[in-house]
Amino acid sequence: MACHETKYCPRCESPFECKVGSIVLCQCTTVTLTEAERGFMSSNFNDCLCAACMKEMKAEYHQKEFQDRLEHISPLFKK
Repeated sequence: MACHETKYCPRCESPFECKVGSIVLCQCTTVTLTEAERGFMSSNFNDCLCAACMKEMKAEYHQKEFQDRLEHISPLFKK
């Protein structure tokens, strides 16, 4: 039987169960990520995030990408 580990999200500090031994049952599989989204998260955190933070970080990534594109189009959109 696979052993599961209680981890704490490095972003929000909430506990969650890591099921690396049964990865198809792990909470992280509920969030689909692209390689770019994974890279964004791993550049900010060195460990697993809870599913809620993964969803929030995914949204932050897309907001950042959108802002970067606006800034590229016109300096008027710069913060």
